[in-house]
Amino acid sequence: MQPAAADALSLRRYGPSPGSHSHDHFQVLFGLEGALELEIEGRGQRVAQGEGCVIRPGARHDFEAQRGSLCLVLDSTQPGWAQCLQRAAAPPSHAHPLAQYLAHALQQGRPLAQAHGPALLLEAWLAGGTGTPPSPAHSLPTGGRSASASSRRRAIDWQRLQQWAAREWHQEITVADLARRVHLSPSQFTARCRDELGLGAIEWLRQQRLAHARLLRASGMPVAAVASATGYRSPSALTAALRRDALAEQAAKAQ
Repeated sequence: MQPAAADALSLRRYGPSPGSHSHDHFQVLFGLEGALELEIEGRGQRVAQGEGCVIRPGARHDFEAQRGSLCLVLDSTQPGWAQCLQRAAAPPSHAHPLAQYLAHALQQGRPLAQAHGPALLLEAWLAGGTGTPPSPAHSLPTGGRSASASSRRRAIDWQRLQQWAAREWHQEITVADLARRVHLSPSQFTARCRDELGLGAIEWLRQQRLAHARLLRASGMPVAAVASATGYRSPSALTAALRRDALAEQAAKAQ
């Protein structure tokens, strides 16, 4: 878990390399470009341009952006963000222009953006709270599993889903795309993935893509052709992913 930090704004670019961590503070994300796929304590969440989310302190979250993502990120110890978790599932529309301005101001090195931006973002989010029930990805823990329980009624044909994904690697596939294929919400699909397969939806998707790439390489297909066929941005990105996977497998065997 990363240590708590004073309120700080930053611009962060995310890429296809997956990450996973937690913080001792709130983390607030505003999407500026692309789409960031998250899994927050087993719940799927997508932050595209104009969207955002609040991650509570201590919440383990996995993240990746297959085609890149730029976000305005606020790390905050301000307890007022807990009200945003409870009151609003997403930032109000008027918060996005503010986030865009603050991102521009940070790039220009304007000190007032860093000094007053965090408080302005909180004020804007709270001002837009209308009592809309929060989505599971934003909710504080309740101990309930109603979404997961209801989603059990619909069986998932994992092999068929895997076969569909293998035909679509040439384009970006998100957790939301997978969820739509099996008529579930992203959060329901992510919960089912953990319950039935023992891993997160993002990790399952990554493993399926990598397994298909490994199979094509074993057949003698050139690295560049495999990267194109399985949706990797470049041959070097595929090579790096294969290397990371091989190192992780070696480390697991050594334990």
